[in-house]
Amino acid sequence: MSMAEPAASTSTTTTARIVWDTADKFLRNVVDEEDYGDFILPFTVLRRLECMLASTKHEVTKFVASLGEMPPHLIDIAVKDRFKLSFYNTSPLDLKTIASVDDNVAKSLKSYIDGFSHNIADIWVAFEFDRRTRILAEANRLHAVVKHFSVLDLSPGSLANTAMGDVFEDVMYRAFNKKGKAAGNFYTPRDAIKLMVDILITNDDETLAGDSALRSIYDPTAGSGGMLLVAQEALRRMNDKIDVTLYGQELMPSAFGLGKADLLIQGGRPDAIKQGNTLVEDLYEGQTFDYVLSNPPFGTDWSADEKSVRDQAKVPGARFSRGLPSTSDGQMLFLAHCASKLTPASGRGQGGRAAVVSNASPLFAADKGPSAIRQWLLEEDLIDAIVALPADMFYGTGIATYVWFLDTNKDLERKGKIQLIDGSGQWSLLRRPMGEKRRELQQQHREILVKAYEAFEHADPAISRVLTPEDFMFRDVPVFKQARLATRFSDDVVEALRSRKDFADEHVAVLKGLDGTPWNDLPKTLPAAAKAVGLRAPMGLVDAVMAAMAVPDASAPPAVDRRGKPVVADGWKLTERIPMTEDVDAHMEREVLPFAPDARWDAAKAKRGNEIAFKRFFYVPTEPRPLAEIDADVSRIMGELAAMFTEVHES
Repeated sequence: MSMAEPAASTSTTTTARIVWDTADKFLRNVVDEEDYGDFILPFTVLRRLECMLASTKHEVTKFVASLGEMPPHLIDIAVKDRFKLSFYNTSPLDLKTIASVDDNVAKSLKSYIDGFSHNIADIWVAFEFDRRTRILAEANRLHAVVKHFSVLDLSPGSLANTAMGDVFEDVMYRAFNKKGKAAGNFYTPRDAIKLMVDILITNDDETLAGDSALRSIYDPTAGSGGMLLVAQEALRRMNDKIDVTLYGQELMPSAFGLGKADLLIQGGRPDAIKQGNTLVEDLYEGQTFDYVLSNPPFGTDWSADEKSVRDQAKVPGARFSRGLPSTSDGQMLFLAHCASKLTPASGRGQGGRAAVVSNASPLFAADKGPSAIRQWLLEEDLIDAIVALPADMFYGTGIATYVWFLDTNKDLERKGKIQLIDGSGQWSLLRRPMGEKRRELQQQHREILVKAYEAFEHADPAISRVLTPEDFMFRDVPVFKQARLATRFSDDVVEALRSRKDFADEHVAVLKGLDGTPWNDLPKTLPAAAKAVGLRAPMGLVDAVMAAMAVPDASAPPAVDRRGKPVVADGWKLTERIPMTEDVDAHMEREVLPFAPDARWDAAKAKRGNEIAFKRFFYVPTEPRPLAEIDADVSRIMGELAAMFTEVHES
């Protein structure tokens, strides 16, 4: 759920304030201030659902009673067919009835909650409603809270779904302000979501028109449902007749409860969000979607899920089969999962698009797994664009963040290309920080970035670059400096060779005679000199003598061993990273040989990899200050210091 401060109408804001008044009136000194929202939000949901069902409750109750012992899921179907309701309540109680007496409130409230259809029972479990009502009951505050909510008019006639969504958003915003940074685990700022959605659907204007348009939206880390709702609202603004179906999965119980409740009070399906660990079990296995949005956790350890993930990765073509990142950070698992959930391109030109938030790690992580996942995304041409967001944008972290836009069916002009958009400078300061969030993307900032995306190759190069997948692929070519060696005899040479079985005392005189011989000539001169005095010099001994008698000599020619291969100078070995778009030899001649004429390389031993060095493409070097100007500043400062010392000394 997004948590940027909502711009609601006066009546909506007033309703939200009245709802929140519960905190100051009835929760103070009973509940920690940061937990107010954990109590207020469930009662807000309960009252809205109650108001939504009020007009049909009596008839529904009688109808359900007439069905006898029919299984719950069949009752759900029967009620939906007859009353067009996706959930219901069969208890004779309501909040007003419970509030009319002040005894057995907790028992009555539990009975009332148990009367809701089983398809939304998990909301109350996720909210820990029983535990929280016990806390209020033990503090003798439960009756007052029930009475407060029982008189609030949250009916659809007074508050349409969108208005009720604004109220819920406002209450969640107030709850976040109390809870602070920790809430960033499942809240995504609305300004970030709006940018993601704007870019996600910008190329679909024409296909979204018409009475029969339909779209599916999926979020595997749904949090409290904000991305799904913002995307749905955006699509309906473009076509109020569009059929939008939402799907989500969320692990954290409290976030799941909020998400399912928020979607429900805005007219969504009870099963729009499912609870479960996306990495362990894809609850939508076999399904793909038109749009996928996700803000997965940054740097979260997934070692507890490792066995399940590795078992899945063994299946060819499965979502995790392209590679596995380190267990210390599961972001790229979610990125691969999102890519796997996109509707494939079809002959009709349709496909799926995703927007996935990440920190910088998935751009650069060099381990085998992340590199393999990136390589797959690059080779399959799935990366449409990557947008850098401003720092200090999210509630739980102030680090740099990025949005990956994936597409299984790019527009013709975008095929084989990847757009990088630098939005890090598009921000305004918040009036007051919320957790780590100090900056926001206002509408004018979002428009700049969306227009840059739409302009593509014609966008301002200061904030946009269009590249090819090959621009992010490279070869790490081993580079070494060829040694220059001379031959010197010493007692140390004899000592180094003494332990060899093929070395005899008679060889010492031979080695003395070779002192000063060009090092590259030793493979020929040593065997010949040994043979002349009746000795043998096998190849193993030749190698050992060459190593023992070698000394650096800058005036000597580049050294080669007895096989003619270059000898690497001690302590001089490096790797040169060369883009796949460049010729290795041409790169070395331009970038290496002018500074190290003796450098050699072996392209056959190059290791391939990839990285998306985002900032490098937008780096603008700054001219250093003139030396004379720096000297003048130093002289001025030294003069000021001298004057200060003089003043101190004289005083």
